[in-house]
Amino acid sequence: MQDTLLVELLTEELPPKALARLGEAFADGIVKGLVAHKLVGAAPEFHTFASPRRLAVTVSGVAAQAADAQVREKIMPVSVALTADGTPSPALLKKLEAKGISADAVASFERAMDGKSETFFHTMTVPGAALDAVLAGIVAESVKKLPIPKVMRWGDSTHQFVRPVHGLIQLHGSRVVPGEVLGLAAGNTTRGHRFLGEGAVTVESAEAYARTLFEKGSVVASFEARRSLIAHELAKAAAQVGAHPVEDAALLDEVTALVEHPTVYVGEFEAEFLAVPQECLILTMKQNQKYFPLLDAAGKLINKFLIVANIKADIADNITGGNARVVRARLSDAKFFFDTDRKAKLDSRLPRLANVVYHNKLGSVLDRIGRLEALAGKIAARLHADVAAAQRAARLAKADLVTEMVGEFPELQGIMGEYYARHDGEGEVVAKAIEQHYHPRFAGDSLPQDNVACAVALADKLDALVGFYAIGEKPTGDKDPFGLRRAALGALRILIETELPLELDALLADAAAGFAAEHNAAAAIPALVEFIGDRLRNLLREQGTPVEQVDAVLAALPSRVADVPAKLAAVAEFVALPEAAALAAANKRIVNILKKAEGAIGEIDVALLVEPAEKALAHAVIEAAPLQRSLLENADYTGSLKGLAGLRGAVDTFFEEVMVNHDEPLIRANRLALLKQLAGMMNAVADISRLSV
Repeated sequence: MQDTLLVELLTEELPPKALARLGEAFADGIVKGLVAHKLVGAAPEFHTFASPRRLAVTVSGVAAQAADAQVREKIMPVSVALTADGTPSPALLKKLEAKGISADAVASFERAMDGKSETFFHTMTVPGAALDAVLAGIVAESVKKLPIPKVMRWGDSTHQFVRPVHGLIQLHGSRVVPGEVLGLAAGNTTRGHRFLGEGAVTVESAEAYARTLFEKGSVVASFEARRSLIAHELAKAAAQVGAHPVEDAALLDEVTALVEHPTVYVGEFEAEFLAVPQECLILTMKQNQKYFPLLDAAGKLINKFLIVANIKADIADNITGGNARVVRARLSDAKFFFDTDRKAKLDSRLPRLANVVYHNKLGSVLDRIGRLEALAGKIAARLHADVAAAQRAARLAKADLVTEMVGEFPELQGIMGEYYARHDGEGEVVAKAIEQHYHPRFAGDSLPQDNVACAVALADKLDALVGFYAIGEKPTGDKDPFGLRRAALGALRILIETELPLELDALLADAAAGFAAEHNAAAAIPALVEFIGDRLRNLLREQGTPVEQVDAVLAALPSRVADVPAKLAAVAEFVALPEAAALAAANKRIVNILKKAEGAIGEIDVALLVEPAEKALAHAVIEAAPLQRSLLENADYTGSLKGLAGLRGAVDTFFEEVMVNHDEPLIRANRLALLKQLAGMMNAVADISRLSV
């Protein structure tokens, strides 16, 4: 008989930030256990439930008893199993006894070849698993494998879980499946909402679980359903006051994990607090109170916010009034920090950064500021940007780290620096660069908006990369404590997406020059270039660029990485040409020949050209060279690669009619020189040999 199975574990309030993951893992473990015991098909339909006080899953089409299975088992080679007179050997009898197989069954054993030896095989019928016998074990194993960082004991129990457990439901249809998990005997009773529910709630059938909990327990058991309900009610309540809530998926998930019966209320705070930067108010409301701040159509914070409560009050003022008092205290703290910070200029805070350690091998943050100031100035000069503004922004970029506001909310570093710089009378370009030098902070984040900000942002990221590589602090595996992967990707995005005409080699050399001689930072650059190239390679592959095209362009990381998109576009057009495959194959052959060449390869001597085919190829190469140089100088990479198509005939004929390794050394050396010049031309944009299959 097949029916829907319900398993629910009733607990104390679970960790909100882990709830969704716990719910998914709990369901996944149970479903996999049922599949392993063949009590359901390979891909059963199931529904996950997770609320602050429960983890549950319902699985459709679960059998009470799995079907019997025919199992074919290898016993042993016939030569070992039988004695010389054909009777069962002691080794066979011992193995049969261990497996519980009668000696009389030997006559029915199948003989079949296993490798080079004839072997006995025995086919037996294995009874299918009974749900009643295995379910508790499946649930216990699923609980054991939950991603719980820290477990606890409760009362005098020896059982361990992330929170104390109070109930276990195991229902197959309407029948309780007996069993015990974490010291709890299975039943069909749970508990609803602490205040709105009916107390003990009996679940009559697995199918009725969600409906029963909602109707009798006032609990929306499904995490996703509860999340959707909250999102809808937030939008509805915000629309009623002409605003929209701040979008924050992580906050929505956390609030969903805190409530079982969500009700949204509109709260309000005094308008005077709006004089504080809205980023401060938004962060304190979200982080400390789990409120949803409200923005007007222009994206400006209004003095109202949304509360997601776990209870429905008869008089809303009881909830909104209490929350208004709480948020007032929080916002007062933010206002105090803001007012206090503005009493001292950013510049006056710099000496305090001498006491903030950046890294024990790289000195203090103040030491780092000196490097950033010099490096940002050099980069700005290369960009023909305002050098003084870049140096000033770099000098003040980290000063807000020792402000009261950033001390309370580290997430606001840079943001507060911009506000305080503007208050101090610093130029707008400087103020914006202080905030934007942290960009991009994550995948998809915005980039610095002008060359001054780009100069400071690049200085910040390149100084970190060179410095930590110089002292051997490289990312390993999934560990990257200093965020160097993020720094590399950020620098690459700035260089490429803002199309900055900067040479990576020169930037890294400038960054290395800022470190003390003892660090020998320049020696770290080759490894760092390889690391940056790997980050770019992964980024391009993730964007869907064909692997072989990425490898062709990044065979050697172009120093001007801003050219990479244009080179990739050129390669994409080149591979569509009918001549592309043959030229790529020929180039691969040329590269292999040149690798085997001994000694230095000189220049072409036309007097040593003998065969008509090599003369024709040399003529084609020499004739194409000036145009190729012009195309490359003007960054016309597509034109350069398309121009190679005209060489195909001469290249094919050369390899058909000319032997490169001629017995005469001078002729052989001249042919290698011809191939070297041809290879240089063919690989100027990308290593097209990488395009050969």
